[in-house]
Amino acid sequence: MLCIGLLSFSLITAAETVLHNITGYSSSNDGVIAFKALVFGDDGKIIAAGGEELLAEYPDADRIDGLDQYVLPGLHDGHGHVLSQGLLNVEINVTGSQSLEEAVERIAAYDRANPGSGWINGRGWNQVLWPVKEFPTAAAIDAVVSDRPVWLRRIDGHAGWANSKALELAGIDRDTPDPVGGKIHRDDDGNATGTLIDTAMGLVSDQIPPNSKDDIRRAIQAAFKELTSLGLTSVHDAGISIAEAEVYMSMADNGEMPMRIYAMMWEAGENLDAIGKPIVAYGNDRLDIRSVKLMSDGALGSRGAAMIDPYEDDTENRGLRMYTQAEVNAKVKKANDMGFQVGIHAIGDFGNRQSLDAFEQAQGGVASPLRNRIEHSQVIALDDIPRFAELGIIASMQATHATSDMNMTEDRVGPERVKGAYAWRKLLESGAIIANGSDFPVELPNPMHGLYASITRQSRAGLPEGGWYPEEGLSREETLHSFTLAAAYAAHQEDRLGSLEAGKWADFIVVDADFFTIPASEIDDIQVLQTWVGGEMVYERCEDPDSAECMN
Repeated sequence: MLCIGLLSFSLITAAETVLHNITGYSSSNDGVIAFKALVFGDDGKIIAAGGEELLAEYPDADRIDGLDQYVLPGLHDGHGHVLSQGLLNVEINVTGSQSLEEAVERIAAYDRANPGSGWINGRGWNQVLWPVKEFPTAAAIDAVVSDRPVWLRRIDGHAGWANSKALELAGIDRDTPDPVGGKIHRDDDGNATGTLIDTAMGLVSDQIPPNSKDDIRRAIQAAFKELTSLGLTSVHDAGISIAEAEVYMSMADNGEMPMRIYAMMWEAGENLDAIGKPIVAYGNDRLDIRSVKLMSDGALGSRGAAMIDPYEDDTENRGLRMYTQAEVNAKVKKANDMGFQVGIHAIGDFGNRQSLDAFEQAQGGVASPLRNRIEHSQVIALDDIPRFAELGIIASMQATHATSDMNMTEDRVGPERVKGAYAWRKLLESGAIIANGSDFPVELPNPMHGLYASITRQSRAGLPEGGWYPEEGLSREETLHSFTLAAAYAAHQEDRLGSLEAGKWADFIVVDADFFTIPASEIDDIQVLQTWVGGEMVYERCEDPDSAECMN
């Protein structure tokens, strides 16, 4: 996997290794630590971080000359979907389509390249980016593919677009009722148009043959290759099946996990019953399964996020509520009683309030050692923001959601509610802990984009000038903390991950720029040169990926 040349290695194997001639930074409980040399043992644990004097203190250690590059702790994505990211390599990907016509042409091209009668599956469409910002219809796909079923999930995973063949196989007609927590879009005559929201998506997706374990393994392996190349050493996988859990455990047993996974079982039903109890530090500490992912609402882009008051741009709509308060309370209690942390997807202010209410009841009004979480925490009523800290609830947020959604958020929620939207500064100053991430593949998985967005509150094009509600942005120190030590804390891993301190795993990245000194506008362009996990290099960048020396 090596591409020789970025760092200079000694040739003698010793019990310790010293990486020196570097500029390194790490978060700690006492602030940012700067260092010039990093010592780690052959057990993969850090021994010391300090100055060049460490070379003299460990004269027999292997030496790696860092060639004046820059070192950061391995970055954590506090909320991603590993299997879905890997499936982008085999399914149709319409992410970034700038019009309905472009998305349809990609479908047609995929059909031509992959002939047959089976399902065409994929994701990535976003009608907000299109000139006509309307949900797509089955007729648009039928014009290019009508003889086989087509099913494409929206970029956020909270809406789906089907052709007529898929609707037929799902048995959806004008008499099919909307399921609780979902909506079938219909025309003026009551016929399904082809767009399904949230739980209604299951009417179609349940007809698709499930991925085999071999399919899952290949997709996860593809995702690992991509994620490690971006500097991610740990991902909180937000909602997995039993089949995924079994594949992860098998991969951990076989030494096939080049990064760490903190997995959340999907829902508090059969999946949770099957796993039975939390799994901690499995497979040489590459896998934890000790959390449960629940849902309270949908997404803002499809107006499925559950709001206390109606949408500003759809005054008859308050979004979709997945469960009653009693149902959410029961799910939280069941998972917590089994020893599992709970992370509830909540985007709208009602969804966040419902989640906080459920946690308050389960925790008896005080913080819980299980460190329950709210995933996304996107639009919060101002009165509810202090409750995160009061109840010890982790705000698991994704910086690039703000910069992706800023073109529609105020239209959706209005000028008052937007004050509690993506309110990182308000949450942090109230005492809450923010664990950062991307929600890939909803957003691109590159954590440098998240670091940049967290600080600038701007698109990668630098818009708007000065940032979108820039007072809610985080400092560089706070941002690094949210992608490292705070994310580790959110996974009960702060004693072994998240910072480059003695006794912790030697998970770190070598990058080509100084995160703390370069202009903020350049942070999203930082390149990862190497990724190390447990003292082993799992990725090295190659200038020529096709060269014989480059095995990434």
